[in-house]
Amino acid sequence: MMASLPRLDRTLVMGIVNVTPDSFSDGGKHADPKSAIQHGLSLLDEGADILDVGGESTRPGAYPISEETELERVLAVVRALAEAGATVSVDTTRAAVAQKCVEVGATLINDISGGKSDPKMLKTVAALQVGFVVQHWRSAPRTMGAHAVYADVVVDVRREMAAQVNQALTAGIAADQLIIDPGLGFSKNSEHNWALLSHLDSFTELGCPLLIGVSRKRFLGELLSDSNGEARTVAQRDAASVALTALLAERGVWGVRTHQVREHRDAIAVVSKMVGSQNQQLR
Repeated sequence: MMASLPRLDRTLVMGIVNVTPDSFSDGGKHADPKSAIQHGLSLLDEGADILDVGGESTRPGAYPISEETELERVLAVVRALAEAGATVSVDTTRAAVAQKCVEVGATLINDISGGKSDPKMLKTVAALQVGFVVQHWRSAPRTMGAHAVYADVVVDVRREMAAQVNQALTAGIAADQLIIDPGLGFSKNSEHNWALLSHLDSFTELGCPLLIGVSRKRFLGELLSDSNGEARTVAQRDAASVALTALLAERGVWGVRTHQVREHRDAIAVVSKMVGSQNQQLR
């Protein structure tokens, strides 16, 4: 049976559950399944609409892990969170991991390669009939910095994403099961990220819900650099992350992917109230 994508009249919050020792933001904090499950349940209590479970770091320069290691990290976590009633997404580039995670309760696959890393991924997702996040992709994390070269980042990323969406449709994934993510920080520098955020309408034209992941990312740290040019640390980027969520919610994006949940839900609630009040006044 096809698992339908969650849709609400507000921006959804996808809470990040990293079961890794080396993710850029919280690597090691929830590296064992028991801790990761508890963290996921806490995010669920704070109002997460989706929990995104990942067992492999995608930070710049990260090296890949084995399929066996990834499954050891995430499978029990996915099962437990799904049994607790969570809508579970799996952050993976491997078709076999996607398959096994769906078998224990996942209903969404969040592939940072958009199906490019594993040639079996698109057909597997089509057969599973679950949601699929198509993220813009040029290179694996270990080498992606060398690929941050564009003639026009908005035009180039949109064109490349349109091709990825077409590949997913051709493989048999239903159009209403696709979500797109322009991949901020992936083969992109700070100015590229800001340009994409300023032109999100170019991506909504592709006809898919839009997921944006900006939480604690490097370009926010660079924006908030001190007088000596030192970027803000990861732990000091949360306020800026919440500010961006508010702006994205005002633009009506489908979802935001965040390390915190309560603060982002609060920002979205404020935006929803303001937008609703303005609409009533204008009638």
